[in-house]
Amino acid sequence: MNRTSKAPSEKTNFNFNTPWEELLENKEFVSVFLSDVLEKYIVKKRWYGGKASKLKYIELAEYFRIQQHEEVYYGLILEVNFQEAFYQHYFLPIAFVTDENFAQENRILPVSIEHQKGYIIDAAHLEAFRKLVFERILTAEPIDKTKVRYHKNALFENIAYESSRFMGVEQSNTSIVYNEKYVLKFFRRIYVDRNPDYEMSRFLSEISDYKNTPLYLGSINVIDSDQSTLTIALMQEMVENEGDAWDYILKEVHKVFMNLEFKNINIKQLPKATPFERLEITDVSPEIIDWIGLNLFHKTQVLAKRTAEMHIALGSEFTDTAFEPTHFNGDYEVWLKNRLLYQFQNRLNTVENNLHKLKGMALDLANDFLARKNEIRKRFVDFDWTKLKGLRIRVHGDYHLGQILVQNDDFYIIDFEGEPESTIRDRKVKQPPLKDVAGLFRSYHYAIYSSIFNNKDLYKESQEELFEAGEILYNYIINVFLGTYVALIKKANLNIGYKEERIFLLQYSLLEKAVYELGYELNSRPQWAVIPLKGISNIINQI
Repeated sequence: MNRTSKAPSEKTNFNFNTPWEELLENKEFVSVFLSDVLEKYIVKKRWYGGKASKLKYIELAEYFRIQQHEEVYYGLILEVNFQEAFYQHYFLPIAFVTDENFAQENRILPVSIEHQKGYIIDAAHLEAFRKLVFERILTAEPIDKTKVRYHKNALFENIAYESSRFMGVEQSNTSIVYNEKYVLKFFRRIYVDRNPDYEMSRFLSEISDYKNTPLYLGSINVIDSDQSTLTIALMQEMVENEGDAWDYILKEVHKVFMNLEFKNINIKQLPKATPFERLEITDVSPEIIDWIGLNLFHKTQVLAKRTAEMHIALGSEFTDTAFEPTHFNGDYEVWLKNRLLYQFQNRLNTVENNLHKLKGMALDLANDFLARKNEIRKRFVDFDWTKLKGLRIRVHGDYHLGQILVQNDDFYIIDFEGEPESTIRDRKVKQPPLKDVAGLFRSYHYAIYSSIFNNKDLYKESQEELFEAGEILYNYIINVFLGTYVALIKKANLNIGYKEERIFLLQYSLLEKAVYELGYELNSRPQWAVIPLKGISNIINQI
């Protein structure tokens, strides 16, 4: 490993008498490259996840060539060390260009290599590099024992490179669109293990043949010096879509709230649904149908079907231990409680430190949360695996409306990386499928309250009345979802437990998710903390 040494920041050009193909073996270049020049570059990137911490120094953990014939680029695994005594790994592909037009915004370091002036840049911004990566995946051999391992789905054949472009704004990963048909995702934050998104995508496409997720086409994995596998890229089919389910459901919920005035609905007289009771649309009262309409319920049933099919696919493997369903046990219980109690204590501290930012219902709910902390903690502790008969499987792990694409009247599920705060191993722990369902329910809850907050000037009802209507709407949505989801799961003989067990797991997972959300809201937008606080209140009051 090579640690950064601070190079003179005023020095703007360096000459190295080493060919580009051997440059990473030049210790002087590595020292200069890892200096504050690189630090200043990466801290500005959207994919850099250490902005809340103080960077201490950068080390080069691994490097490897990404090449075809005589064309050579480098892939770097950077270890970013922080003052707070932890580190993160990032993937950075680099290229050397002599044309300044290629290095307007993405230059990292001006250098001369064998007296030829140019720039080190992020190679993802170079079309020649993107083309090379596409062709290396397309021509990948079935068995690859090299350090950089390219893989392709057998369906990815007889295709020529035509074009490439960035997909949207760069986020935590960098996505490239090829030929307007395929998407390659470069994982920027790297973990010492196969990325769950790669594992799940490949499993759902090649093993289970699940249709409602982008088809896996290929990948790039790297074997590091410790013989661990690092996933750096995932190629999938691009799903033509009309946006994500979050925006779609927001629009539908807005229509429902507008109907309160348009149809002169008396909120107090609306019949309420018992939470977690399975409903068919025919079970929903005419008054509710008149208010909500049929479209939102029909779409909820379609999404329930796709979710159930995903879980059935993930629960159907009995030869691969990474995906084989398993029962609850003592190890899982210990892992779960330790994780949640640590997280709960963190959120308690966050609430106590941010009470001054809250007012109205949010402040009342926050004080209730603090007053009942022992009761909530006991809810997390009261997890007895011996009473649970259902199975645990690999799950999506970060399932919400933003991870679902809308295509005509159907839904496609994407992004299986897992919960951002979790470690890579935690993301691969087998969970009850109802954890994903709870994540989606929390997302529906958010959509309802987001509509209230974002459109309060358009609704004539008071906020309290809108909250009451929102809770009624929420319970009908989740009950209609469960009506379809549970029926399909049972038909496929995937054991998710008896009725009381299902309700317990849903309540437990909803509480876990709402407590998780509380930290983000208090730190980022305290006025929205009322949403997870209301979710917590609902569960502990068994509403």
